[in-house]
Amino acid sequence: MRKLFWLVVLGAVIAATFAVVDLTNPPWFERLRYPLRYSEYVRVHARRHDLDPALLAAVIYQESKFRAGARSSSGAIGLMQLTPQTARGIAIRTHGNAFHTKDLYNPEINIRYGAWYLDNLFQKYGSERLVLAAYNAGQGNVDRWISQGEPIQFSETKAYVSRVEDLKHIYRDAWRAKLYQ
Repeated sequence: MRKLFWLVVLGAVIAATFAVVDLTNPPWFERLRYPLRYSEYVRVHARRHDLDPALLAAVIYQESKFRAGARSSSGAIGLMQLTPQTARGIAIRTHGNAFHTKDLYNPEINIRYGAWYLDNLFQKYGSERLVLAAYNAGQGNVDRWISQGEPIQFSETKAYVSRVEDLKHIYRDAWRAKLYQ
């Protein structure tokens, strides 16, 4: 009976600890939940393209959970889930030499191309929400929504935009020292 009592007490302490952690979301806990890999590449390419490094990290997390070898069923590759067609276009516009699809598995190249692409979308749309919508749903869809005066039409894209914006705040708070050096 005494053993059962202490197990119940221990369980209550553990549950209370997790409840407090969940409610307060301290940065150390968020760093465990939301890793930041390749922080130097994120900082360098965010700075080069005048992007918020927390936004760049948030897109990477949402797209691949920082797995450089990620590949989607639609053929998007790497950290920022770029398609070979999009990456080839970026390589041409940035005077890249001999682009190969396997280059997208290289974290530095993938982040460099993804940052360039986000910058290009910001130049076109100006709004973070529209940039993220275009990154997720494609520029053609966003252009059509804008021309018809409509908000984002895909529920998946609305959820994506909201999630990345939430992740941006998490990354900014949890990884400030690494992202804004």
